[in-house]
Amino acid sequence: MFFLLRVVFWLSIVVILLPSDPASQKDTAHKQVSTFEAIGAAQTAVVDARGFCARNPDACEIGADALHTFGQKAQYSSKMLYEFLSNHLGDSRMSRKADGEVNSAERPGRHTLTPPDATPDWKAPEPRTVPLPPRRPA
Repeated sequence: MFFLLRVVFWLSIVVILLPSDPASQKDTAHKQVSTFEAIGAAQTAVVDARGFCARNPDACEIGADALHTFGQKAQYSSKMLYEFLSNHLGDSRMSRKADGEVNSAERPGRHTLTPPDATPDWKAPEPRTVPLPPRRPA
């Protein structure tokens, strides 16, 4: 259980530091929350967890906005990562012909061995027969 809490904490730190979508910054329904406002809201939440939203509606509102911003950052960053990996790994891995057949000759590093390179130089030694000790009577 403690391991899961640590994982959630560190993933939260990573997502907070990731860039956010410039288009979502123009979203007027949710105001952008600074790091200091989020830290202040978190400290207020830790101090008084019972009946928190009844006594501190502003902190609840800022916390909700911070979670919304957190979700947007996570979604935008995962989209950026997916597109980056798709562009760098997806298209360059294999070139496909029009009929869907994979052309492996066009991939770099394929079929570069010459026939003498492909034949092994090492041969296993001939197996030796080792005499077994005589059997003991049972």
